[in-house]
Amino acid sequence: MLKAQRAVAGSRITGLGHYQPERVLTNAELATMVDTSDEWIRTRTGIIERHIAREDESVADMATAAARAAIADAGLEPDQVELIVVASTSVMDHSPNVAGRVAAALEMTSPVIIDVNTACSGFEHGIALADAAIRAGQVERAVVIGSEKLSAITDWTDRTTCVLTADGAGAFVLEAAATEAEIGVGPTVWGSEPTMSRAVIVEDETGNKFSQDGRMILRWAMSKASGITRAAVEEAGLSMDDIQVFVPHQANLRIIEPLAEQLGLTDRTVVTDVQVSGNTSAASIPLGLSKWWHEGRIPANAPTLLFGFGGGFAYASQVVLTPNRKP
Repeated sequence: MLKAQRAVAGSRITGLGHYQPERVLTNAELATMVDTSDEWIRTRTGIIERHIAREDESVADMATAAARAAIADAGLEPDQVELIVVASTSVMDHSPNVAGRVAAALEMTSPVIIDVNTACSGFEHGIALADAAIRAGQVERAVVIGSEKLSAITDWTDRTTCVLTADGAGAFVLEAAATEAEIGVGPTVWGSEPTMSRAVIVEDETGNKFSQDGRMILRWAMSKASGITRAAVEEAGLSMDDIQVFVPHQANLRIIEPLAEQLGLTDRTVVTDVQVSGNTSAASIPLGLSKWWHEGRIPANAPTLLFGFGGGFAYASQVVLTPNRKP
């Protein structure tokens, strides 16, 4: 008989990190580039400003910066991490993959390197993969990164999409939980809506520029999202009353606020980083959570509901506990 690897109870989050480019693109500046206005953008998206990467700043560069920050936050050295998972939909180079580029930049020895592309839900898929690898006993520590340079795949003449997109990265460090009492990552509820596969596209037909059917996505979110997120809370053995923090994909404030209301979470901490960071696809959840965490706006050890959805049309949701704060 084949010998199975030793399994562990689960995983927990021990470090958070993020990175945003220096350049800030305001609504007022956008209004000089395309037929729009600050009022039009705020009314339809809630966005005030967003960060845009330099031309020579890559998805891997931003991923490395976020990973480095998260690993340091966990009190680790890069070589103590055995698995790198990077979620991105805006990668221009196919090989080496982004995870491999991050490993090289951090001068790591021999980590497992995996890229994930399920667009806006990619980070939550990455969390699920890293958690499963840790549970199976294959690795003890992993860093999961969401990194996007959406500015590179944006049609800056299309006012319906260019007002949304932005760049940045966020990362979580996951480590093995020694006992069930230490588990900090719940089961993932994930799947897709194949009939909506063309609701978000980046392909030859669009000149490899981001295009979406915003109305279709809004209808889906208002009719299906609450059921998926409630299922994730139930799978974690909790109730909605236990949730202290809600971090949905930062697609649009017009989706975030109604969804929080549907779930009865408006009196909790609802991360709305989209207002100052724009839509950063797979990076939006770890970026927003890390920023608010390091600003002291989110408590330690707090049950936090994550929910990503978008291109593919894929979705994923899980409950995690925020890390303990270092003394």
